[in-house]
Amino acid sequence: MAAINFRDRLLQGLGGDWPAGGDLRPRLRETLRKDGYRIESVFYDAEPGDSIPAYLLIPDGVNAAHPAPAVAVWHQHAGQWNKGKSEPAGLGYNPMHHTGVALARLGYVVLCPDALCFEERQDPTGKLKNGDYERFEFLRYVIAGKCMAWKNILDMRRAVDFLVSRPEVQADHLGCYGHSMGSTFTWLVGPWEPRLKCLVGNCCLPTYKAIHDGHMLHCFPNFVPGILPHGDTPDIGALIAPRALHLNFGDQDRGSPIDEVRRGVTVIARAYESVHAQDKFSYFIESNTGHVLSDEMWRRTSAWFARHLRNA
Repeated sequence: MAAINFRDRLLQGLGGDWPAGGDLRPRLRETLRKDGYRIESVFYDAEPGDSIPAYLLIPDGVNAAHPAPAVAVWHQHAGQWNKGKSEPAGLGYNPMHHTGVALARLGYVVLCPDALCFEERQDPTGKLKNGDYERFEFLRYVIAGKCMAWKNILDMRRAVDFLVSRPEVQADHLGCYGHSMGSTFTWLVGPWEPRLKCLVGNCCLPTYKAIHDGHMLHCFPNFVPGILPHGDTPDIGALIAPRALHLNFGDQDRGSPIDEVRRGVTVIARAYESVHAQDKFSYFIESNTGHVLSDEMWRRTSAWFARHLRNA
């Protein structure tokens, strides 16, 4: 099926067009001084009545007179709903995933928002905890004719709106990075956010065949109602072409079985070849490696941003 038809089917399955961006109503909660950068704890509105808490990391010397490229970092899932933005912002948890800090130290402005159901965006009534609230939100969107991925994409588009609004940011030099669920977020938002010029996903491209064959319970953003007769998750990633996309994988990652990953990256590569943008797609599969961000994965990630964002 032609890509344009798949794109239309995908939009229908997600839940249709997103509302036009309204007033972000940005608010500053506090500022934390760090070595070489500062963290602004901020809020901005995704929708009326739905504020997103986020951390904005701004390197020293970056300001309106000297703006810098910016990267949005989508956090992982890991079944740990208590943490979200704080991990990539370097405010606790696994140092492996302090990627926002690493990017800020490389000179990028970095935005780390909470995804729905995580950290400060858990059930405001307190009735539902952890995965129960995530399940509740997924089903709430389904009966409204949408899905969790639709809401996640809306929130990510608003994150881009926020970055564009900041005077410290070079608005035409925007990228995003995510690990695990954050990688899913990367290939989900890519087709719908052309302002993202450079995208990197780490350790997540589960095809529906892999999910079904392995009886895997993956996180809700992976599931787009009605899409399987028309395409699979690599077909979504393929819609990012011709913008720069890099994907990392571990060959022992049980969440993304490697045989299906190899098939999936071939699908994406063909899409880039079809628009003569072979140099804008890259992937790396590390041997004897699981669901991690390895040193080599990070080296390739930072090099990709340097090539396609900082030096573009």
